[in-house]
Amino acid sequence: QVQLVESGGGAVQPGASLTLSCTASESIPVMGWFRLAPGKRMEFIAAISWRGGGTKYGDSEKGRFTLTTDTAMKKIILKADNLQPEDTAVYYCKSVGTWGQGTQVTVSS
Repeated sequence: QVQLVESGGGAVQPGASLTLSCTASESIPVMGWFRLAPGKRMEFIAAISWRGGGTKYGDSEKGRFTLTTDTAMKKIILKADNLQPEDTAVYYCKSVGTWGQGTQVTVSS
């Protein structure tokens, strides 16, 4: 089974940026990021399909979150700009049938 490992979370002040990385144990066709904030539902952030589907973003993240990848179909990088307290959540990497362990992002002054 594919394993996903996230890194890059942390505590930042409002307006700051963070870069989150997710590396898969093998090449896979689709990877994406979700987040779970306290008291809220799991939210889709962005995903990429290397088999022609391109990159898609959730509606609330357009313009502040950017997803990039490597050509080996094993790593995705999520850059989050102008973070706000409402972005506080556990960020999860996901592929087909597999979730990473999650990385905490906390935004506060």
